[in-house]
Amino acid sequence: MPTKSDVLEQIEAKGVDFLRLQFTDILGTVKNISIPASQAEKAFGEGIYFDGSSIEGFVRIQESDMRLKPDPDTFSVLPWRSARSDDTVTARMICDVINTSTNEPFAGDPRFVLKRAIAKAEEMGFEMNAGPEPEFFVFENDEDGRATTVTHDAGGYFDLAPKDMAQEIRAEIIYNLEAMGFEVEASHHEVARGQHEIDFKYADALTTADNVATFRSVVRATAELHDVHATFMPKPISGINGSGMHTHMSLFEDGENAFHDEDDEFNLSTLAYEFLGGILEHAPAITAVCNPTVNSYKRLVPGYEAPIYVAWSDVNRSALVRKPAARVPAASRIELRSPDPTCNPYLAFAVMLSAGLDGIEKGNEAPGPVRENIYEFTEADRLERGIETLPSTLGQAVSALEDDDVVLEALGSHVSEKYVQAKSHEYTEFLASVSEWELDRYLETF
Repeated sequence: MPTKSDVLEQIEAKGVDFLRLQFTDILGTVKNISIPASQAEKAFGEGIYFDGSSIEGFVRIQESDMRLKPDPDTFSVLPWRSARSDDTVTARMICDVINTSTNEPFAGDPRFVLKRAIAKAEEMGFEMNAGPEPEFFVFENDEDGRATTVTHDAGGYFDLAPKDMAQEIRAEIIYNLEAMGFEVEASHHEVARGQHEIDFKYADALTTADNVATFRSVVRATAELHDVHATFMPKPISGINGSGMHTHMSLFEDGENAFHDEDDEFNLSTLAYEFLGGILEHAPAITAVCNPTVNSYKRLVPGYEAPIYVAWSDVNRSALVRKPAARVPAASRIELRSPDPTCNPYLAFAVMLSAGLDGIEKGNEAPGPVRENIYEFTEADRLERGIETLPSTLGQAVSALEDDDVVLEALGSHVSEKYVQAKSHEYTEFLASVSEWELDRYLETF
């Protein structure tokens, strides 16, 4: 792993002018402080101080001083230039947030929340790998440069040019990602017009969460350079597919995939079934974190390949969790299909991991798979099979979160309090902003 000295040498060798020190608030929005490269050694030694009271979900004004501690393993030169600074070289590092009064990691830092969940998994002998599939839309800008909801193309699933007009944009996104150390595995046009997917290789949970935050920034910045707008909003247009972030997960133990069992019908181990059982048990509360906006629940409706039923399957995509085919033991995994790309990746992976570990601790094996199309079940069929539904509004999801001690503990008291407060306010503001007729229409969609 790179050290402080390695990074300082790279700054000098690559002629870096500025460093962006990045972190996220509890909603997953990337924040940054830019410093001259000459201040890099100070950043490593003393940290860079900032006002935490101005960041969503951090601290009160009377306890505002916080410090950024750069992670040298996340150093990367940004591969694009702004229009006004063609010769300026900028690099970034992702930072941990330190509480200056205690000189300890800040409990409200989402990255620390994930690190704490990872530490618990390590105590149990496991390492979590995660592989997300974030989807996004590309829209035209208007004559004033503002985003519209006019899609950049009218292509569909796996289409080629001329229907897929974003091939060059996706190619440049991939070049930029690879320049920042990503291993991109595939890219393609998605089902909806203007919708795209770029898949990058799985990694350990912390690296993957860092990668998701970076991915979103790279996609938006690259699109902007093409005078279009990229958005990760789950359902920007009614009547077409929304954008998800299907997340593949597995646990490794002593370098071996602990989810694999050659003798099982689905090649899943008992441990995998217990982890899966934990995911299913805590699915309603997980939804509040993995589907964090009012708009998220416009995507989680029948008819658009988004899950709404708490079940798993090996063959169909109507279930919440899918067991993908695996050619080699190392590839045995489960795929949670509910998350969307607006989630805070650190918090999302933390609650997924914690829910799965709870299933292991309880020995709570998942029930058998549902191979039929659940959308075709009657309510009586679902009740007979014990198949519940996910929350259908942000308000319902927040209520489920408040009732789930395991997921609340995974977030920690500081984050859970601030997160519930922020999301409850968001949902209340939404209800207050729509007419009774509009609200009825909104609720009828579920």
